[in-house]
Amino acid sequence: MRPGSKKFWLLASLGALLCVAAGFSPAAPGAREKSRANELTLAGLRPGQDKLEAPQKIFRSLERDEAATDALVWGDICTHRDLRIEMDSEHLIRTVTVSSFYKPENAAKCAAIVMAPERLRELKSGHGLLLGDACSRVVEIYGKPDSESPSVKGSDKLELYFYSFGWAGSDVPQVMEISCNRATYQVVEMILAASSL
Repeated sequence: MRPGSKKFWLLASLGALLCVAAGFSPAAPGAREKSRANELTLAGLRPGQDKLEAPQKIFRSLERDEAATDALVWGDICTHRDLRIEMDSEHLIRTVTVSSFYKPENAAKCAAIVMAPERLRELKSGHGLLLGDACSRVVEIYGKPDSESPSVKGSDKLELYFYSFGWAGSDVPQVMEISCNRATYQVVEMILAASSL
């Protein structure tokens, strides 16, 4: 053994002993993932697991926007909140979106509320994040996003939080995007998908 090696091992051992005494331990593989939360549901629906019957059963009293041809959309013209479902050819839900951007073509007046207040509360994530919540709740619930970037939707300036849940396994939804209005600092849209967007 070289003379310098013995000195190095003595210092390393002393350092490890001090860390243990101070209550520190080296981060184990996957420790970062354990401190984060993944998401399984949005509006009570689980992308990649639930079929078309699920939203029809939960939101059966709502009127669906027939003008939307690329997805199934339930919306409230008074609060501008909507639920959008995208499916594959087997009617398996791939993507669930809830947002505050619903403005149907025929909205000349605010008719009787289609989506009652109790229904609006169902448009939440499995961890309880709601449209209109403060954006600070996003990081409190899900941890630091994998990426954060400015975005625009119509005249609204947004901040987009992107989460990838691949670390949680292939049987859970893989990605979530949450949009916050940069003026009000409130959550205005959430998207949960079974695979990459």
